[in-house]
Amino acid sequence: MLLIYCPYCKQYRDEEEFSYAGEAHIKRPQNPLAISDESWGNYLFFRKNPSDVHHEMWNHSSGCRQFFNVARDMITYEIKETYCISESPKIEKYKK
Repeated sequence: MLLIYCPYCKQYRDEEEFSYAGEAHIKRPQNPLAISDESWGNYLFFRKNPSDVHHEMWNHSSGCRQFFNVARDMITYEIKETYCISESPKIEKYKK
């Protein structure tokens, strides 16, 4: 089981209190009506599947209900850091 630090509650809590919400830092197209169907499909359905550190969104669904980002190693499942949605990763090495 993972212990996840919520940057809003400022506490470590069991992963059972959280919900995975997908890949973090995905930018919505500026003008969705002007892009092709293929580009729109890529935005909606295609995600990275790295074998190193991956940035994810999580929701503290049984706590403060806030969304935040997690930098997690996909091989060891070690959480490198958690940070608020409005922030960038603090560790330079893991920035996208």
